[in-house]
Amino acid sequence: MSAPAHRITIDLEGRSYPILIGAGVLDDPTTYAALPRGGMAVIVTNETVAPLFAQRLVNALQGMYRSIELVTLPDGESFKDWTTLNLIFDSMLAAACDRNTTLFALGGGVVGDMTGFAAACYMRGVAYVQVPTTLLAQVDSSVGGKTAINHPRGKNMVGAFHQPQLVVSDTGVLATLPQREFVAGLAEVIKYGSIADNDFFVWCEGHVGDLLAREPQAIAHAIRRSCEIKAEVVGEDERESGRRAILNFGHTFGHAIETGLGYGEWLHGEAVGCGMAMAADLSAHAGLIPSAYAERVGALVARVGLPVRAPDLGIDRFVDLMKLDKKADAGAIRFIVLDAPGHASLRSVADSLVERVIAERVR
Repeated sequence: MSAPAHRITIDLEGRSYPILIGAGVLDDPTTYAALPRGGMAVIVTNETVAPLFAQRLVNALQGMYRSIELVTLPDGESFKDWTTLNLIFDSMLAAACDRNTTLFALGGGVVGDMTGFAAACYMRGVAYVQVPTTLLAQVDSSVGGKTAINHPRGKNMVGAFHQPQLVVSDTGVLATLPQREFVAGLAEVIKYGSIADNDFFVWCEGHVGDLLAREPQAIAHAIRRSCEIKAEVVGEDERESGRRAILNFGHTFGHAIETGLGYGEWLHGEAVGCGMAMAADLSAHAGLIPSAYAERVGALVARVGLPVRAPDLGIDRFVDLMKLDKKADAGAIRFIVLDAPGHASLRSVADSLVERVIAERVR
């Protein structure tokens, strides 16, 4: 490795695991030294990532497993479904994978979610490792054990909690990431400052140029701080029965956008960015934060190049989609709102305020 990895621990009783962050950790065999050896390894990736990084991971794992299988999926949110999930199961069954198999999710959030779900289901649960290759996955979706596929009526509605053995976040792989996908990942970075650390939010405001230029120290700090915040929240509330819900800031509006437009039309981070601007407006309209702070949230989202105007799905359709959100209670929508700079909570909000926000943010 070119530099020592930064290590963050997700502290869960009996299921704790490390996140390793640094340039070169993907290729270093010592990264994987603590994993169980001798079984089979299945690397799940997609057609975009496989030519870039699959052989590098195979090389790092040589000698640890009796065989290494490669499963290459089609790329895109539109393939995060039962049909594509079955490609993983088909390959594992054809290779006679047993309970000693370890899956490696090599890719972005779609690959990570699907591989984790496959690991949760295959023979009622096998081990897996997250090797995220996008900024969004490195700061968010690879950490915390949420796994899922999409349903035509709702995003991530079919899934399981299944914690990985290890998360390997190689900052060097981000050099290959298209700018649109890189910017989409910044939505989740901004989220962490908004909900849990106002000093980090202010840092993001002051380092937009460095982040967009992919300045290594700025990117490393953004990833580390994001993971530290998520580690603390997940360690406190693994299964989202309480505080962990705040990690969904912007996601209620965002998931409605993704589902309403069709999966893949907007990237997840683009929808979340717009959703955060809408959720900040909602917080201000509810009298929880000053309007000026809501404007800062929306302005930061816009400055990094994410959309802040919502697509016109129709107010009724928008609301109906949000009623399928996993935070809904007896059909009533609940939102993650900001109740102070750098602090969030889950609350019910008057329908009239929600409709006002939608009307104001629609293009």
